[in-house]
Amino acid sequence: MTGDTLSLLLVGCGKMGGALLAGWIERRIASAIAVVEPSPEAVAPFRGRPGVTAYDDLRSLPPGLAPDIVVFATKPQGIEAVVPGYRRFAPAALFLSIAAGKTIASFEAMLGDDAAVVRAMPNTPAQVGRGITVACANARVNAVQRQRAGELLAAVGAVEWVDDERLMDAVTAVSGSGPAYVFLLAECLAEAGVKAGLPAELAATLARATVAGAGELLHRAPEPAAVLRKNVTSPGGTTAAALEVLMGAQGLQPLMTAAVAAATRRSRELAG
Repeated sequence: MTGDTLSLLLVGCGKMGGALLAGWIERRIASAIAVVEPSPEAVAPFRGRPGVTAYDDLRSLPPGLAPDIVVFATKPQGIEAVVPGYRRFAPAALFLSIAAGKTIASFEAMLGDDAAVVRAMPNTPAQVGRGITVACANARVNAVQRQRAGELLAAVGAVEWVDDERLMDAVTAVSGSGPAYVFLLAECLAEAGVKAGLPAELAATLARATVAGAGELLHRAPEPAAVLRKNVTSPGGTTAAALEVLMGAQGLQPLMTAAVAAATRRSRELAG
């Protein structure tokens, strides 16, 4: 099973599914990609691309289709209504899910005990090729399938693997939901700038550029975040004054800890 002969079936082509599909096309990972997506708008950017064929639903798939990998990129709330219909591809195919909170056991229950399943949690920076995904495989995933799953996920960013699936709830809370926390930071920074007297448009521009630039510096620099923070903080200066608030007893750390704990709990609830 090489990139020249790999056959994929993508179920769901929303923002994350579309980001994955774009990455696969760019990297020429597969020779044939079937996409099941009822929304014409979602698949419109991919129509006419070599090797990509879109279908409205499961029933319209060719009877002889035999994908090497089936990727579920649908919302977790509706996964139980979608997955069982693809059981016919087990045990030959690898099943890769990016549905938040849905456990490997839940997929085994829907696809059969002999199904090879990888549970993965990517995040939205995948849309610009800068995502990070954490994945966990069941015992029926062989070495080649694990490698292939890693290659598919690496098309949109970095990939990490864990053996303990229980870690996936915290992964979801930190990296899966994490981009929203960063966007909120930009919102709050802009609003604070307005309250400090800046025009709203300028405050938004400064906040956006600062968060994006700091993120890029963090990405490129070898030093940990704590060192970068100290590098920009002069004793007795303006940054130090702000950090006294942000790092205080009621500051950012306890809020972030509570937020991640809440997201972790919700991930477990979604597992049912």
